[in-house]
Amino acid sequence: MLTETAYEDSRLSFWLRVREFAVPPSMIETATARRHAGDWAGACAAAGIDVDLDLRCVARVHGQELAARVRADLRHLVPDLLRWHMPRIAPDGLLRPGLTFTLARYDVAGRDGPGPGRPVHLVARTPPAWAEAGQRISLALWDATHGEAGARDHPHPRPNRRFRLDLHRHLWDARRTHELGIRSGAHRLPAGGPPAADLDLRTFVPEGHDCAVDRWAAEAGILLHAEGRNSGTVAVRFGSGCRLALDLVPDRDGAGPAALRIAAAHAGGRASASPVLPDAATWALPDLRLIRTGLIGIDRLHPLVASALAPDQAPVGSSRTPRQAGQPRLVECRGAQHRIALVNGVLTPLDHDPDEIRREELLAALSGTPLPCLQAIDEAHRRPDCLAGVRERLDHGDTAGALAVVEGLLGPDVLLRSGPLRDALEAAVQRRITHGLFRAGLAGPAPNRIAPGSRRTLEHRSRPRHATGR
Repeated sequence: MLTETAYEDSRLSFWLRVREFAVPPSMIETATARRHAGDWAGACAAAGIDVDLDLRCVARVHGQELAARVRADLRHLVPDLLRWHMPRIAPDGLLRPGLTFTLARYDVAGRDGPGPGRPVHLVARTPPAWAEAGQRISLALWDATHGEAGARDHPHPRPNRRFRLDLHRHLWDARRTHELGIRSGAHRLPAGGPPAADLDLRTFVPEGHDCAVDRWAAEAGILLHAEGRNSGTVAVRFGSGCRLALDLVPDRDGAGPAALRIAAAHAGGRASASPVLPDAATWALPDLRLIRTGLIGIDRLHPLVASALAPDQAPVGSSRTPRQAGQPRLVECRGAQHRIALVNGVLTPLDHDPDEIRREELLAALSGTPLPCLQAIDEAHRRPDCLAGVRERLDHGDTAGALAVVEGLLGPDVLLRSGPLRDALEAAVQRRITHGLFRAGLAGPAPNRIAPGSRRTLEHRSRPRHATGR
């Protein structure tokens, strides 16, 4: 198998797992219902997002006008969609840790707040790797002149200029989600829309990098326009050691608005001080590739993503229904097929009478070999077939989904026996405690620390970031 083919298969498998576990349908449905009811704070809570800002305090520090603009953006924030589009890293598809990125920028002049040229940022943050339990995200305001208590323990409290979504509101703002089809390249712009490239940029991108090169010229123009310029150099980063500098030059005929052309420039020098093409504009949308390869149906995407990419096919609401749990399972037991299933909330063998079960349990306690039915129940308690799915859900913060799978298999009041399943649940609890201490500012500085039981290892973190396509 060719290297690039293996890489592509790995990347598609990666994103398929992310789409299955990272943003569960129950989260989307609950957050959507609360958002439609006007409860933006409740929607954030349902999507695992902590709000570290007080609008009254914002009004006192920065004025009523800015507070009103922040409030409007929060009311139109789609927190589950933001989580859907967050940058992730290999190998588990977890949120990129220790990241601060801008959702919106507000220019504030005068008063006691930041002066001209120092905008206030609405930012989203992910915790450092050692406190990543629950995959929580936090929202806050950041500016260069006011300290922020909520970020005192964060390794990178300043907004990252490479990871920013203020130029990509269609990835989180309900008013702009319809733009995803055009901004992702799924739909074509009208003639004369985006600037064109003077050369084939694919010749500068190594094989195996699923970059959105067809959109780079237009996205670079959007970036420069936000910087108050219509030409200049834009730096592009698309993997470890992979950098490119792009020059956008206005058309020299001077007739009408300047048309932009794009040409490759040597990286280094001025490129290091140039604006950086946002990560969201650098890579192709993974959902498009998953759909085009037939690995995922349109009904398994986030409803707003589905309606933007395929408006004629998108279903109303999510059809990703969970599998029915608690159905009887068949076990080969002494030459016959027996059933085990939940009875009164307890996993029980259905084809053995109670006296026989008591005798077999006593035999097992005396180091004998129990019935295959009892062996299957014991294995389900210690190492069930769904263990991998439970771990995935716990890693992505879907504690309710993980417990639902366990309860559907073993019953709601099960007393877990020692084994990998119990270890996974206990490790998740310990990680949540570590995250709580980090949020409370009680954990202390620990830049190289890993939470007890965490599946993320130094070996995992050393893998190339571009392996995720983000």
